[in-house]
Amino acid sequence: MATIDSACVCKGFLTFGIRHAWLGFAPKTTTRIQKRCTTSRSTGRLRWNFQEVAGPDNKPIVRIFIDKPQGVTHEDCSAVSFHLGTILDVEDFIHASYTLEVSSPGIERGLYKRADYERFSGSLAKVKTRQLIQGQRNFRGRLLGLDGECVLFEDRTNGRVQIPLESIAKANLELDIDEELRKTKGR
Repeated sequence: MATIDSACVCKGFLTFGIRHAWLGFAPKTTTRIQKRCTTSRSTGRLRWNFQEVAGPDNKPIVRIFIDKPQGVTHEDCSAVSFHLGTILDVEDFIHASYTLEVSSPGIERGLYKRADYERFSGSLAKVKTRQLIQGQRNFRGRLLGLDGECVLFEDRTNGRVQIPLESIAKANLELDIDEELRKTKGR
């Protein structure tokens, strides 16, 4: 039986990426959860996707992030949580008590797909790579877009850097406090 934890934080666009889906959990189970998310998506403006399974085998946490252009509401999170929780409970392939968390990606949302880097071009971000690129693995700066299979990035330390998409271990937006303050003053 699922423990429902729906938390909605931020406005955005409803898409999802798959990220490190196995933490001591059978890969077959995470694949089945991902498949259920893919085949059970809501129609219309609200789409959702499997994000990760974390925690110990005897109390796993299934995390789903949802997003849409006009922002995610608590009702959106509840609807997805109820729908997916019912499917997971009926199919009963998670053989332990689990927690289902459904939320928006948040202010410092993760970047998972090629489209994310295009959409958030011009935004501040943090990127961690699997191998060294120009002597570093951690980059902070501004996304400039894509060039083929590389993310163009203006790094605070090394200036302009090309980061191959396949070498990115983790990436997320960074809150631009100055920009947010300018927006607030302009209202």
